[in-house]
Amino acid sequence: MGERVQRCFSCRLLFFFFLLGLALKVRGDEGSDSKQCDLFTGTWMMDESYPLYQPATCPFIEREFRCLGNGRPDLIYTHYRWHPLACNLLRFDGRDFLEKMRGKSIMFVGDSLSRNQWQSLTCLLHSAVPNSNYTLVRVGDVSIFTLTEYKVKVMLDRNVYLVDVVKENIGRVLKLDSIEGSKLWRGVDMLIFNTWHWWSRRGPTQPWDYIQVGGKILKDMDRMKAFEEALRTWGAWVDANVDPTKVKVFFQGISPSHYNGSLWNEPSARSCVRQKTPVAGTTYPGGLPAAVAVLKSVLSTIKKPVTLLDITTLSLLRKDGHPSIYGLTGAAGMDCSHWCLPGVPDAWNEILYNII
Repeated sequence: MGERVQRCFSCRLLFFFFLLGLALKVRGDEGSDSKQCDLFTGTWMMDESYPLYQPATCPFIEREFRCLGNGRPDLIYTHYRWHPLACNLLRFDGRDFLEKMRGKSIMFVGDSLSRNQWQSLTCLLHSAVPNSNYTLVRVGDVSIFTLTEYKVKVMLDRNVYLVDVVKENIGRVLKLDSIEGSKLWRGVDMLIFNTWHWWSRRGPTQPWDYIQVGGKILKDMDRMKAFEEALRTWGAWVDANVDPTKVKVFFQGISPSHYNGSLWNEPSARSCVRQKTPVAGTTYPGGLPAAVAVLKSVLSTIKKPVTLLDITTLSLLRKDGHPSIYGLTGAAGMDCSHWCLPGVPDAWNEILYNII
C-alpha cells in the first residue's frame, strides 16, 4: 500500500515538473530572446504608439530620407511595427542601448542603405536623450555622431563595395582582392557591414573603369560573380582580423527596391509611388533577390561569428516605406530604394537592439 502511494506521489511530482517545464518553454517562446526566436519571419502590424520618434525630435534627418518634410501627405507608413511570428520584439529603448554600449563605438560600413540605417540609429538615440550633448562631424568618408555623456560613437564609413577602388594610370580600378579601406575599421567595438546596390551600376554612375581580380585586369565581368568575390575578400579580412571576444560583427543584409508592382501582385504599379500599406502576410510574392543566396553562401564559409541582419523579406513587404517622389530629387526622381525616416530602418535597429 505504501509503495503504491509512493509511486502515485512520484507520478504527480513528475507531472508537475512536466507542466512547469512546458510553462517555461511557452514563456521563453513568447519572449524576445533572439536565440530562441526567428526575428526575421513575421508581419507588419498597425501600432499607433509608433513611430519610435517624431521627425521634429531628430533635426538632422538628411533630406534624402525626410519624406514628411519633403511633402509626403500620408503618415500611415510611420505607424507600423514589425512583429515576428514566434515572439515579441522588445521596444527599442534608447537609454538602455546607450548604457549597454557606454564607452564603445559602432561603425556602419557600406553604401547609402548603411547611411539610412546609421541615420535611423542616431535619431533613435538622440530622441531618447534629447537633452544630452552630442557632436556630429565628418572626417573624410567617415561621419561620427557622438553622445558625449555616454561616450558612445556611432559612425558611418561610406564604402560602397567594401573592397577598394583605386585610381591608376589606366583609370579607376575596382580591386576585388584588395581591402585597404579596412584600416578604418580597426578598434571599433561593433561593425555593421553592407554592400550590394552599386554592383549593377553602369554608365556615368559606375565609379570604376576596370576590374582587377586574381592578378587579371578586366573591362567587365559577371556582376554577381564580382559581388561574390568581393564578399570573400571581406570574409577573409574578418577571419584574419576580428577578435570575437572584443568585436561584434553584423552584416546588414540585402535591402530591396520596389520598381515593379507585378512582384507584389499589383501589375498596374510601375513604382512605389502612392503605396500606403505593406504587403499582407509573411511572404513576398516576387521572391528574394538573387544576391541574398550569394551573401548567405559566403557568410557560411566565414569562421569568425558574423550575425546576419536578415532584413530582406521584412523590407520587401514594405512597398509603402520608400520616399518615391518625396526624396532627394522630389518629383523629378523616383526613389524606391531608400527608406523614409521614421520608417523601416528603425525596425532594423530595433532588431539589432534585441540581438545585442
